[in-house]
Amino acid sequence: MRTAILTDSTAYIPLEIRNKLHIEMIPLMVNFENESYKEEIEISADDFYDKVRGNGELPTTSQPSIGLFVEKFKQLANDFDAVICIHLSSGISGTYAGAVSAGEMVENINVYPFDSETSCMLQGFYVIEAAEMAKEGKTPEEIILRLQEMKKSVQAYFMVDDLSHLQRGGRLNSAQALIGSLLQVKPVLHFVNKVIVPYEKIRTRKKALQKMIDMFGEEASNQLPMRAVIIHANREQQAEQIKSELEKQYPHVEFTLSYFGAVIGTHLGEGAIGMGWYRK
Repeated sequence: MRTAILTDSTAYIPLEIRNKLHIEMIPLMVNFENESYKEEIEISADDFYDKVRGNGELPTTSQPSIGLFVEKFKQLANDFDAVICIHLSSGISGTYAGAVSAGEMVENINVYPFDSETSCMLQGFYVIEAAEMAKEGKTPEEIILRLQEMKKSVQAYFMVDDLSHLQRGGRLNSAQALIGSLLQVKPVLHFVNKVIVPYEKIRTRKKALQKMIDMFGEEASNQLPMRAVIIHANREQQAEQIKSELEKQYPHVEFTLSYFGAVIGTHLGEGAIGMGWYRK
């Protein structure tokens, strides 16, 4: 059985890796007042932050239509027997639900939707793992079992400079955003039950970053093989510095540098920093 691997643009997997592992990608949209762009196809992360800087209001975002999923599944059915589609958390987007609905509308291909319950390169880790297994000829059932096993150790934390973007987009409770803004809090956020909630309220950006690093250190201290990622919203130099320092301390961990692209950047704002990891 030939199995395709499909994800959406919010995994932010570099094009060269997608091409190498034959990963299919369906884009979410970034909608400015008079124009819309397919994320990672028509607008890059760098172009996005350049475009919104100084403009005040951020754009809106939208998920792929069910029709776009149906079209993609029909196309894949020409060459594959099954497709595993791995998407950002169903608690912050309807993309996963769209894949489920579209999967019920197509024939000649078995669709296996998987809710990553996270986003960005943590979602990408699932996708890469699945693609490597598919390349080895593993069955969809074997791949899904591995993804479910991975989910037990996946952790992700992030902080933002301005909570108002998350609140305005409906990704964070209004009261939480208001309290955070009044106190100039830089909370460390994470996913719980597929939605974004504060993990701990911290007064400064420096302390929030250190909290994430400390939590990672606790997990990495067991010396088990891990993969980890530092994710940034147009703060590449700072993220690279964090990655470099951690690589020296934890040689048993495989580190990756990634970014918050246009869609996720719309909701987090420039300056956000995140960390994520899982046990191999």
